[in-house]
Parts: sequence; structure tokens; C-alpha cells
Amino acid sequence: MNILFIGDIYGRPGREAVERGMPELRDRYAPDVVIANCENSAGGKGVTPSIAKDLLACGVDVLTGGNHSLHQRGCDDLFENEQRLIRPANFPPGTPGRGWVVLNSDAGFPVAVANICGRAFMQNFDDPFRCADDMIEEVRSTTPIIVVDFHAETTSEKVAMGWYLDGRVSAVLGTHTHVQTADERVLSKGTAHMSDTGMTGPYDSVIGANKDAVMSTMLTLRPNRFDVAPPNDVRLCGAFVEVDPISGLARRIERVRLDMGDFKQ
Repeated sequence: MNILFIGDIYGRPGREAVERGMPELRDRYAPDVVIANCENSAGGKGVTPSIAKDLLACGVDVLTGGNHSLHQRGCDDLFENEQRLIRPANFPPGTPGRGWVVLNSDAGFPVAVANICGRAFMQNFDDPFRCADDMIEEVRSTTPIIVVDFHAETTSEKVAMGWYLDGRVSAVLGTHTHVQTADERVLSKGTAHMSDTGMTGPYDSVIGANKDAVMSTMLTLRPNRFDVAPPNDVRLCGAFVEVDPISGLARRIERVRLDMGDFKQ
């Protein structure tokens, strides 16, 4: 069972990278399920109905989110009605949408995909560890194949979540920091883990945003508008996980990176 995960899609360059890169990714990895984090896909914050529709149409099966999921005005109906779009499960009760979904894969096995936010240096989300326990209790009777997008700031919290869920889920894949880590491994009880799958978007930037504006704010402490950087040095980053469909445990994990160069503006 082959699972492809695409890291944080940032703005138009990231969306275009997914569209352009999908044929090569399918040839290289033959994924049965494609998951992508889209919480920065609309101008760096949030997602819109048209963007979600386009990403799903180009071959993504499930879209995950993070702390910026609901940033775009008028997106409540999108999160309520699009079953393949999820947001962090530990958002407060009453938040539109859902925190996990179970879908049928191309391989014929059901797959659960969950989205959870960390708490360190983040907003005051509900306990992510107990949220994960609740999710596993609900979906385990349906499928042993469970992929968790853990959207968190610190590597320590991400590594802790990996060990906490080791042997109980197929993979814990980190998002949010936009810098791909080199710590991919299958943990001792069979869960694939990677602290951060990286960003899909323009790398001639500061984690996706125009670098001059970010540096100006850091130097002067004066606020600036952080627009999406020009589409230069565009890369698609993520992770590939091979899972045993019966046990739900990972056989291997591999870093994914496509260097796509500069796109025309």
C-alpha cells in the first residue's frame, strides 16, 4: 500500500507545483492515496473552494490543514460540505468541518487520514495527544491504516507524538514549519515518522513569503504585508510511505523532493 504525502502547499507557486509534479510522482511512487496539506494554499493563509476543487481535481485524495485552515472569509460551508477536506481535530467544539476522514484507496483498502495541531508556541488547542487517542478509538474498527498530519511548531512535540502513537498508526507526518527534516524513519513498533515534510512552493523566500518584507520586519519590528514570494526555485516536498495493508504498519518511509526551477509569473 503506497501513500504519498505532499507538504504545505504555499500560494499559487505551490499549487502549480502540485499540478505539474503529479504525473512524475505517480510514475515514481504509484500512490494508492495522495494526501496534501493545503492550509497555506490561498495567498499563504487558508484555502478557498476553487483552490480545493483544483487540488482535488489534479489527483489529491485528501486535503489537510492547520492553524490557518479557516483563515479565508466564507470558508465555513467548504469545510462542512467537502468530505475530502479536513482541519485539525482539536479545534474547539463547534468549529466547521471535521478532523479526520476514512476513504477507500485505489488499492481497495480503507485509509483514515487525521489532522491534529500541536500546542507548543501555537494557539490554545485541545490536548493533541488525547485527541489522537479519541480518533484512534473511533477509526480503528474500520481500518488499521491511519495517517496523521501533525501540524506543530517544535520538533520535540512532533517526535513525542511519533513515539506516543508508535504501533497504533501507520504514519505521523509533521507539517507547519515549512523546512523539510532529514529524520525520516520507521519507529520501533512500526509507525513511520518525519518531523516535517517540508514546503511545496517558492524557496527563494522566507518559508514561502517575500523575503524582503520578512527581513524588513525582522530588522525594524515594523509590520509588513507578507505576500507570497515570486515563483522562483519552486520545489515540491513531502514523504512517501509504504504500508502493510493488513497490519497497518509501515514498511518504509522516504523523503520526497522535486526541484522544479523557476516558473513564469
